Amino acid sequence: MTEVVAALIWDGDRFLACQRPAHKARGLLWEFVGGKVEPGETKEEALIRECREELAVTVSVGEVFMEVTHQYPDLTVHLTLYHAAIAAGVPQKIEHNDIRWITVEEIDRYPFCPADDVILERLKQQ
Repeated sequence: MTEVVAALIWDGDRFLACQRPAHKARGLLWEFVGGKVEPGETKEEALIRECREELAVTVSVGEVFMEVTHQYPDLTVHLTLYHAAIAAGVPQKIEHNDIRWITVEEIDRYPFCPADDVILERLKQQ
């Protein structure tokens, strides 16, 4: 099982959604910023590193919003989604095809990765 972390970053009533690069698995689907936990890293350290690498921002990591285990055809992920806030920087489109701030009401307009479906449903119910 692959340990993955992601950040739920809010700006008022909008949260940050990132579109995966076309050449990667699940290309052009939307997701929360994040990635795999490397050996020797805590989940929080991994999330800070991934946000720096993918968006050029420094985040402060808050509480866990939700944990999900999802089986894709090519791998099984255990995703921990954290509340996070941008402490420094402005999100840059470094690794993603696109990045957008979207409202909960706009979720259905964006095809997200299947692992995120249960998270998005919880967001809609809040």
